[in-house]
Amino acid sequence: MQHVLVYSDSLSWGIVPNTRRRLAFEQRWPGIMEILLNDLGHSVRIIEDCLNGRRTVFDDPYKPGRNGIEGLAQRIEIHSPLALVVLMLGTNDFQSMHPHNAWHATQGMAALVQCIRQAPVEPGMPIPNILLVAPPPIETPKGPIAPKFTGAEHKCVGLASMYRELAISLNCTFVDAGQITPASRVDGIHLDADQHLVLGKGLAEAAAPLLHGPDKI
Repeated sequence: MQHVLVYSDSLSWGIVPNTRRRLAFEQRWPGIMEILLNDLGHSVRIIEDCLNGRRTVFDDPYKPGRNGIEGLAQRIEIHSPLALVVLMLGTNDFQSMHPHNAWHATQGMAALVQCIRQAPVEPGMPIPNILLVAPPPIETPKGPIAPKFTGAEHKCVGLASMYRELAISLNCTFVDAGQITPASRVDGIHLDADQHLVLGKGLAEAAAPLLHGPDKI
């Protein structure tokens, strides 16, 4: 069985927009991806490490533990051997309490990639492939979450193109989630249930070539 770590935030945790509820595993995109990959003959277990509010490398001034680089190397060590790490972060870098733009988030993502590759895994265990995913562009924030993301739709401009260039320079596989689905129609930030479905399908297609074929399991 191959293990895939999904390292992300509330977009992948499966929060239901404008609520504090969570979609079931088979409804959120990591679960959909696991089901589809196994249907294709890949013996895969998805390990979800998705924290609401997680940034790339920045602290949340109100909640501890939201800096994505803190403890990442140990997570890689804990879950090794890993076939693949799916990184989808950046949205929370644009919260209204931060001055960050797409360039800053890209530098943060570069630091995460390097951290994964330098993690102290046991001798002989592989350095996992990395699937770098740009989250869908933030639209005009709506609902109770809007004050937290005021101006985020402007700060995030250019993120996908910068992530694409980063992926090329660091030899990662890249997916622009915004080409698969927009952000939530409800709050402009997260993903609605039907969007989890299409994103899970799209990321399963992107992940499959990065895994051992069914005949190698």
